[in-house]
Amino acid sequence: MSIPAGLEILDFSFPGQRIADTFAPVLVGVVGSGNLEVMLESAAGDDCTVRIETSARGFEPIWRAVLADFHERHPLGGIRISINDMGATPAVVGLRLGQAVAELPGASS
Repeated sequence: MSIPAGLEILDFSFPGQRIADTFAPVLVGVVGSGNLEVMLESAAGDDCTVRIETSARGFEPIWRAVLADFHERHPLGGIRISINDMGATPAVVGLRLGQAVAELPGASS
């Protein structure tokens, strides 16, 4: 796979504890300066996989910490999260992830 110049692609996987029911894809946010979009999709298996395409290179440890915190609060499985980032702060990342989970039937607790 060819990575466009200036982008970094990060992949994470977390073991799911609550398997999400099948759902229509959920999209929140917009790709723009200091913001990001988050898409949640049903996926086979018990894990929560996350793919991030970001213009802010070199922040993998911060992404890992933000996603681990999110997954601790929402230990979903059977889900794929795609994030397209244009330099969002960790607070904005958490906000968008929370907004997306709130759209899932029965998974917002």
